[in-house]
Amino acid sequence: MVMLDTLANALATIQNAETRGKSEAVIMPASKLIAAVLRVLQKEGYIGEFEYIDDGRWGKFRVQLLGRINKTGVVKPRIPISYKELTRLPESLRKYLASRDIGVLILTTSQGVMTHREALERKIGGFVIAYVY
Repeated sequence: MVMLDTLANALATIQNAETRGKSEAVIMPASKLIAAVLRVLQKEGYIGEFEYIDDGRWGKFRVQLLGRINKTGVVKPRIPISYKELTRLPESLRKYLASRDIGVLILTTSQGVMTHREALERKIGGFVIAYVY
């Protein structure tokens, strides 16, 4: 099996486990990008603790689910966005959020992976890679 987008696979695994009411999900293979996105989800309160498990191959993450995710996924193609555009979220990105104050866009920036609100505070832009609400 060839895996083209590990982040999409990880978020789909979380989404499916949440939908079925599971208390945890196992994501494999692990990567630094997935770890960074999980940290953002944890900070925003969408998931509980997560741990890296070294299985001798690519590694995996065990993620504690809290039942707070309604929808999550990746944004393809990755959309570049400037700070100026973030101040007034364009229609092309609003479709990924449930409403104005519900959910977050996850960006990869020069200062790391963060939410669109954090990028606004730091006055930086980046690439929109995922969303969650």
